[in-house]
Amino acid sequence: MLALFYIFIAVAIGVSIWQITRILNLRSVIATDKDNNTQGKMFLIFLVGLYAMMIYCLIFMNVIMLPESASIEGEHDDNLFNITFILIGIVQFLMQFLILYLPYKYRGKKGNKALFFADSHKLEAIWTITPAVVLVVLIGYGLWQWNNVMDLSDAENPVVIEVYAKQFQWEARYAGDDNTLGRGNVNFIKGINTMGVDMGDLNAQDDKKLPLVNPVMYLPKGRKVIFKFRSQDVLHSAYMPHFRAQMNCVPGMVTQFGFTPKYTTEEMRQQSEVVEKTAGINKIRQEKGEDPYEFDYLLLCNKICGASHYNMQMKIVVVEQEEFDKWYADQPTLGEELAIN
Repeated sequence: MLALFYIFIAVAIGVSIWQITRILNLRSVIATDKDNNTQGKMFLIFLVGLYAMMIYCLIFMNVIMLPESASIEGEHDDNLFNITFILIGIVQFLMQFLILYLPYKYRGKKGNKALFFADSHKLEAIWTITPAVVLVVLIGYGLWQWNNVMDLSDAENPVVIEVYAKQFQWEARYAGDDNTLGRGNVNFIKGINTMGVDMGDLNAQDDKKLPLVNPVMYLPKGRKVIFKFRSQDVLHSAYMPHFRAQMNCVPGMVTQFGFTPKYTTEEMRQQSEVVEKTAGINKIRQEKGEDPYEFDYLLLCNKICGASHYNMQMKIVVVEQEEFDKWYADQPTLGEELAIN
């Protein structure tokens, strides 16, 4: 493989030298109308190929995109993405047409003389003001959405969850019946108290912590969930792609965001986009002799935090409120766990 790489480099260098030599020889050669026609037609062929590739990607590569947002707040993220994508697509389509069609239309012809003008105040105003207005609208929408996700002051009876990041694992605890998390600090880490919860804080006694082995985070559908993030060691990033949510976990400080799940895990598995994507994945896995894949929401780390960064995953299950209440009631409090141990 290394030998093939060296051969490829040698061929690339040879082709580059040959092309440079040809360019230098053009100093004494005047292009004919035939040359200009040939080059102009090559521009058109490339334009058709580029459009064909764009259309293919839009139609057939859509399966690799994330499905519809699984949170109410994430709908605005999808809207912002779609608006930006459409605007960029229109500009891309038009600009590639101009860049690749105009060299053909205005190719060199014997007896033709190019028209030259120094500037156009009208054109300069159009391509300055138009992008400025578009950017102001997009940035304004983005700032509104950021405030929508980050302003949690008006949340009614939310589920409060602390997510604790460390190399290379996620831990989580739920605020108890008082809906207030107890204080946490690395100085309190000892024995089974792996999240460093201050058990001297009365608010911590009824908190409920997920088990270290195969933890699964349960969330109720249709109810606001407030996440608070801490990190034990380095910078991590809590990423829940299907909910369109991501936040850095910073050592020494608490960060947060909130969202409202709108589909249970089972409902999401029935979405046409998810069914199609799952079928494609399982086709590949079957060819490799691997077990079939089933869709699940996941909490991932989106920062390269070390050698086992890829292992930082936690399964998330969204259920109806009644099922969540039953699951939550079965979980022991921190006070009970520490008393037993």
